Amino acid sequence: MEQNNRFEKGITTVKEMVPEETFKMMENMEKVSPDFWEMIVGFGFGEVYSRKGLSLTQREIITLTALITQGAFDQLEVHIRAALQVGLTQDEIKEIIIQCAAYAGFPKATQAMQIAGKIFESVK
Repeated sequence: MEQNNRFEKGITTVKEMVPEETFKMMENMEKVSPDFWEMIVGFGFGEVYSRKGLSLTQREIITLTALITQGAFDQLEVHIRAALQVGLTQDEIKEIIIQCAAYAGFPKATQAMQIAGKIFESVK
């Protein structure tokens, strides 16, 4: 895929996935490193998230699981918001976190649940 097309496709996909305020927060990465921003948007969202075969909801289930098991909690907030935006419910997100407790451990699941709780309070 041509680099310009993948970036535009990535912008379209990410805007479908996250609320506007989350996109603006993510967009700050462009100020830090335009090249890295292009990689995130072009590859991550333009090539990976926009692929056929899995829905955005299914991709977010996988992403939440991966972030929790890695302990990548800085990214978890963005993806919990994206999961809500693409149709996962708060109860489904809680169940994903509970499931991760069995495989990633309670400390990671506890931190993930605390992050989710803050987000759930903010979107009421």
